[in-house]
Amino acid sequence: MTTTTMTTTSNPNRQLARTVVESPIGELTLLASNDAVVAIRFGNELVAPHLAPPHLTQGVVDVRPGEHALLDEAVRQLDEYFEGDRLEFELPLEPIGTPFQLQAWMALRDIPYGETISYGEQARRLGDRNKSRAVGAANGKNPIPIVVPCHRVVGSNGHLTGFGGGIEVKAWLLEHELRVRATR
Repeated sequence: MTTTTMTTTSNPNRQLARTVVESPIGELTLLASNDAVVAIRFGNELVAPHLAPPHLTQGVVDVRPGEHALLDEAVRQLDEYFEGDRLEFELPLEPIGTPFQLQAWMALRDIPYGETISYGEQARRLGDRNKSRAVGAANGKNPIPIVVPCHRVVGSNGHLTGFGGGIEVKAWLLEHELRVRATR
């Protein structure tokens, strides 16, 4: 289980810092306030659509290594994850979403490293097996992928389905975790 903390309150007037890093799955854009990571985007997307004004009235500032302690820590932990040295993230998180989305994202943190569950199982864990489509929609809007591991949720038949970074990236992340887990 991920030991990351998640808060559900957000200050809409805060400024966010952004950094772009290279990873084995391509560029990742990280966004953070002074207190928490708010988004990880695939590629060099400037700002996640749900973080655009009015949620951010003071904008986003690009930072370099050493200029933002929390982003530096997030980059370090992601590097360790990709190297196979980190199984759990320990970062303060502040995703922006509806109450149901926040509940779905928090449930993702309980999926063990290297394991998968179905959308139906995630819905059952949230109390209503019939909400698997709603769970899928919520997971599709997960603003902090990898750290909040939506890649660990698969179709009821075990097939890989939708993922913001693409099915190839989802497959890579799952295969990576299986390789790492097999060597431990």
